[in-house]
Amino acid sequence: VETWEAPLGSPPPLPVAAARSQWDRKEAVLLGCAVLYSVRVSHSQITRLYSRFTSLDKGENGTLSREDFQRIPELAINPLGDRIINAFFPEGEDQVNFRGFMRTLAHFRPIEDNEKSKDQNGPEPLNSRSNKLHFAFRLYDLDKDDKISRDELLQVLRMMVGVNISDEQLGSIADRTIQEADQDGDSAISFAEFVKVLEKVDVEQKMSIRFLH
Repeated sequence: VETWEAPLGSPPPLPVAAARSQWDRKEAVLLGCAVLYSVRVSHSQITRLYSRFTSLDKGENGTLSREDFQRIPELAINPLGDRIINAFFPEGEDQVNFRGFMRTLAHFRPIEDNEKSKDQNGPEPLNSRSNKLHFAFRLYDLDKDDKISRDELLQVLRMMVGVNISDEQLGSIADRTIQEADQDGDSAISFAEFVKVLEKVDVEQKMSIRFLH
């Protein structure tokens, strides 16, 4: 892992625009390193991701809007693209800065072998199995009541399959899924039940994007 020491004091005496640009870039790297403190990345990888962030920032104001995310081809064609995009934005916010951008993307970073033996007393990495599962659960929990109802499951299934399956078939899939997952008889799926259903699924790798390589 590369190391980088932040300069102390004022930025170097360059022309104002260039100085501001370079200093903003270094501040962004510092923010990224701070956010991903418990995820093993180098400052050069974060810098490359910052370049990606700025290329999406069409307004050049240091933040991204939902429209900026919708220009990403992989999200534009993803049936859950809107749900994933929403995950980048805190409640009531319509812009996300680089720190928030990094924090959400960190959930998708693969877990390397040398991270699996990480000190259990340290902070839990954003890309841990538990945090990946929390992220996935929130994609289904549309009303944020900490449960996945039949209607919510149906809505997400419709997003995923479009018109390729009839409503009757989707309803059958939703009913069967809840029946198999629901352990407390409330006709919904709690996070604990969601985790139980996926206990044999390799979530760490299935929810991974090597966006820093």
